Amino acid sequence: MTQIDRQSIPVPTLRRMPAYCNYLKSLSVKGIVYVSTTAVANDLNLIPIQVRKDFEYTRLSGKPKIGYNLELLIEAIEYILGWNKMSNAVIAGVGNLGKALLSYQGFKNYGLDIIAGIDQDKKKHGKEVAGRKVYPPEQIGVLVKENKIGIGIITVPAESAQLMADLFVKNGITALWNFAPVRLNVPADVVVQNENLASSLAVLSQRIKQQKEK
Repeated sequence: MTQIDRQSIPVPTLRRMPAYCNYLKSLSVKGIVYVSTTAVANDLNLIPIQVRKDFEYTRLSGKPKIGYNLELLIEAIEYILGWNKMSNAVIAGVGNLGKALLSYQGFKNYGLDIIAGIDQDKKKHGKEVAGRKVYPPEQIGVLVKENKIGIGIITVPAESAQLMADLFVKNGITALWNFAPVRLNVPADVVVQNENLASSLAVLSQRIKQQKEK
């Protein structure tokens, strides 16, 4: 594969890549070998020139009047997304959201394996959720070392989020997926992806309102 510089890829492009990959895989199942940017754009309600620019980051070249080789394109996008290499993760906060994430088997298709849960509630310690055991916070260091965990997922209440982030970072985790509605203070070399469910719901509600007004 031609060398791809993943760090140079803009965030908006990265956000579109999973949709591209899932769509291309659906074509592959049908036995399709080549696909054009126009076809992708039409099916995903995007602009062809935007798809073309996004695909340029794969370092692949489409053939005139034929398009891109589907297999090579999927391989390149999975490399960009890191789906070709499994990353181990642990969830802090085994409440309703934490349980839902632990139970979702589809993450493995995206290169993420959540191997365990962390919770302060002693009643949950030793129990399993979808085959994943729940441990006390004191066990994070052992889990990280034994399972080479690279991602910490935070689903605890806002008031506990920073404490859990500090504990993750202290034990060598350098990537945090934060679902708590609070801004985390972490070292510059720690990557944080915030998921604000309240903001997403607000946007959805606004779009529903606009649709009804039309």
